[in-house]
Amino acid sequence: MKRIAICPGSFDPITNGHLDIIERAAPIFDEIIVAVLNNSSKQPLFSVRERMELISEVTEHLPHIKVDSFNGLLVDYASEVEADVIVRGLRAVSDFEYEMQVASINKKMNDQIETLFMMTNNQYSFLSSSIVKEAAKYGASVAGLVPPAVEEALRHKYSKGELR
Repeated sequence: MKRIAICPGSFDPITNGHLDIIERAAPIFDEIIVAVLNNSSKQPLFSVRERMELISEVTEHLPHIKVDSFNGLLVDYASEVEADVIVRGLRAVSDFEYEMQVASINKKMNDQIETLFMMTNNQYSFLSSSIVKEAAKYGASVAGLVPPAVEEALRHKYSKGELR
């Protein structure tokens, strides 16, 4: 039986921390779906399409990675794509409290789907998409925080001037 995992997130933009979790989870599963949450209540920097394209580009070296997007409840999406596991990265204890609540409610809604927590590599424990965007907005280098393609996409977005 094929083991399918979902790595969900907003990925606005994908960081080296996200990529670290995806790369480490890849050998464990037959297929990983990197699922971009389309959250209409947020104002993302990148469109869902742009985020999916960036994720596809930076994960092209990994076999069995599929990039998709979803609306609504993650457990409903997981059932739809026949996923067994939701993979979530943890940076700090504060992440654990929130993620445990989400995993618990997901398990209550669908007890067939497990949640796997992976600790991030220590070098990315401080990293978030929000921090990356804030640094890039003011022209700071984000090299080493995001893949080069994402660094270039951020530079392009903020060089337009209207986003400062």
